[in-house]
Amino acid sequence: MKKIVLFLSITIMAGVAFANMYNSIVDTTSWISNVPGSIAVFRQYYHSVNPGNFFRIFSPVNQILALLSLILFWKTSKKVRIFLLVAFFLAVSGDVLTFVYFYPRNDLLMNLPLQDNSAKFTHILKQWRSMNWIRTLIIFTGLLFLCLGLNRIYQNKTPHF
Repeated sequence: MKKIVLFLSITIMAGVAFANMYNSIVDTTSWISNVPGSIAVFRQYYHSVNPGNFFRIFSPVNQILALLSLILFWKTSKKVRIFLLVAFFLAVSGDVLTFVYFYPRNDLLMNLPLQDNSAKFTHILKQWRSMNWIRTLIIFTGLLFLCLGLNRIYQNKTPHF
């Protein structure tokens, strides 16, 4: 049962990482393509739902599963504990970055007047894209640490001949 939680944590963190990467590759390229027209389309397209709807569900699930994995495997070994602790810390860090850095920029993208702000939109979008790659790297690093923890768990169970 414990390993199922860890495998779920790995799966969800991978999903969050790849969804984030999709935002960097596809969405931001579209958003920055024809400012301010692309911003008008962006606003219209994301009027009802946006990537935040996905991340508001799966980022907390990601953090909960990472924390549960840490708790469940706490006594396995010090290395496993460290790997899973780092993974949890990175999962939380990705969300902290979202609240501190991305939400204010998303607010500007949705509410700044379209007229006479093309340069500002372009600047915000370039910042957004660059930092989203950093956020993706943080999440992928967390995924790596989950996998390292899983690997160490299996190494601890493997008989040595």
